[in-house]
Amino acid sequence: MIKAIKRVLDLEQSRFIIVGVMNTIIGTLAMLIAYNIFHMGYWLSSALNYIIGSIFSYFANKYFTFKAENKSKMEIVRFVINIAVCYLLAYGIAQPIMDALLKDITLSRAFMDQISMFFGMGIFVVLNYFGQKFFVFKKMDNN
Repeated sequence: MIKAIKRVLDLEQSRFIIVGVMNTIIGTLAMLIAYNIFHMGYWLSSALNYIIGSIFSYFANKYFTFKAENKSKMEIVRFVINIAVCYLLAYGIAQPIMDALLKDITLSRAFMDQISMFFGMGIFVVLNYFGQKFFVFKKMDNN
């Protein structure tokens, strides 16, 4: 029984990582282009990353990672809530932490923002996995 549960978790985690890598490439390119070419700033550029990535992520994780079959508008609402909460927490935490950690190093604000964005991405991934697994695509008991 424990081996079966572990195997399912390993498969889900592997699929989540595959989707995450694809999502990260797409979103990161969008974020860096928005920040460096269009000068959209920290919050707008990082938000664009998750707007674009979330559309891909929803469908890929629903059908590929978690194999969720329920068709519910509430599932979409939970997904949007999860992404928004994870995003605000991750990026709200990332910038002050990086500013504090790197305060004694002379770096441009643009470089500091980009370091913070990458740190925020790492925090987001962890929060998002658990949010999608246990909140968005949780298995419903039919009892």
